[in-house]
Amino acid sequence: MLCYGSFFSSTLAVAIAEIGDKTQLLALFLAARFAQKSAIISGIFVATLLNHFVSAVLGVWIAEWVAPEIMKWIVGLSFIAVGLWLLLSDKNDESGGRWLRYGAFGATLILFFLAEVGDKTQIATVLLAAKYQSMFWVVVGSTLGLILASVPVVYLGEILMKKIPVAAVRIVACVLFCILGLLTLMGGGISLG
Repeated sequence: MLCYGSFFSSTLAVAIAEIGDKTQLLALFLAARFAQKSAIISGIFVATLLNHFVSAVLGVWIAEWVAPEIMKWIVGLSFIAVGLWLLLSDKNDESGGRWLRYGAFGATLILFFLAEVGDKTQIATVLLAAKYQSMFWVVVGSTLGLILASVPVVYLGEILMKKIPVAAVRIVACVLFCILGLLTLMGGGISLG
């Protein structure tokens, strides 16, 4: 049975959080560098799926070993912290030059996986998996959210980046994560079933 809450929350949270994120800038860079758009999208998908699977496993594992009442506070406050973190702009320090020799798919796979390590959306995936105890639907939702945010950039990059008010999107994403945090804190604990 589809767990609508975990799937929808994961998709929406990650899609919104990704707008203006460094991985969108990375997608734009790769799309400008390589003509094979489908290889770039495939690399994004595989890298995100692997990264978010590991994140969800970690989130579910943490929730199994931490008492529900303590987990509620950890997850709730962490959602709020991630929301506030979203207000900070990302730096695009990594040009990815040494990885480009692996072609569109290989470079995208490596660079996206590395870019997601410790990223807001990776941490959000850990938190969502801990909150919902639904590893499969959180991975599917968070991966879909990242794909929804990245694919348009690969195809329409420069046009979209000029038209989307990144500051407003960051504020909406911040509010969304803070609401998730407050709802978690107001709940009776994290469900372990």
